[in-house]
Amino acid sequence: MKIFVFDYREFDEAEYFQKFAEEYHVELGICTAPPTLENAHLAAGYEYVSIITSKIDAKLMERFHELGVKMISTRTIGYDHIDLDAARKYGIHVSNVSYSPECVADYTVMLMLMSIRKMKRIMQRAEVNDFSLPGIQGRELPNFTVGVLGTGRIGRSVIRDLSGFGCRVYAYDKYENEEVKEHAQYADLDTIFRECDLITLHMPLTEDNFHLIDKTAIEKMKDGVVIVNTARGGLIDTKALIEGIESGKVGAAGLDVIEDEFGLYYNDLKSDILSKRDLYILRGFPNVIVTPHMAFYTDQAVSDMVKHSIESCLLRAEGKEDPWAVL
Repeated sequence: MKIFVFDYREFDEAEYFQKFAEEYHVELGICTAPPTLENAHLAAGYEYVSIITSKIDAKLMERFHELGVKMISTRTIGYDHIDLDAARKYGIHVSNVSYSPECVADYTVMLMLMSIRKMKRIMQRAEVNDFSLPGIQGRELPNFTVGVLGTGRIGRSVIRDLSGFGCRVYAYDKYENEEVKEHAQYADLDTIFRECDLITLHMPLTEDNFHLIDKTAIEKMKDGVVIVNTARGGLIDTKALIEGIESGKVGAAGLDVIEDEFGLYYNDLKSDILSKRDLYILRGFPNVIVTPHMAFYTDQAVSDMVKHSIESCLLRAEGKEDPWAVL
């Protein structure tokens, strides 16, 4: 079997691609760049393509169809960067991957603790030998009521971890999970917005939940609410979040994702002028932590992402059930 890999990263993925390609007897085509109309021809002769978070729009999907591509596997949980309507039109299957939920769960709890303990300002002050106390008094997580939006594998892991801190936890999901009920109480969004001191997001981005956290939602929240997002940037209306921070309604935010981040993260842009005004504004607040979509990034997760992308393609080729099938 042959798989063409775009966005192939030598510094972290290579060892796993070589390991699993050998294990599964897969021939790899390799391109370190993301797929574009200009380099899509490299996938000619390959029915299966593996990508990361590169945007696959209708034109690129059409080009892959012309080249005979039958399936695109994204080495990510989220797949909002892929035009599913175009994939459906051209008969191209799409799959994602799963990886250990602990990586994002750990990172989420870290952002929670850093946000409520004002760690950004503490570290900034320490850099200039300012060891004073005013303005950096924190709060304790056991005193928080936390709302977890999304109770998939990651959301459930976060809830499990929070139970160890003694938090009161509310959960929201269209599909309730019995495991969650051991540590949390399911509630509707209005209840969570009204009752919770901290809200954390763990949902895929869909048309139905785009800007789930908007101006109206923030207005319903407690004064000083803390918002953490390690899921997808589009779940939050950035303009509304900025207004909430400026007004004091939002007391702190820990963001590993932002809106419109495609083409931004995982590149060295330190000498570039970025047309991301909202990002500059968010990073300027002393009570907002912004990290570059790093919550997933552990050795175990990278191994899982590569392995599952290859396995997904193999299962499709063999006509077997694919647990990662999206389309």
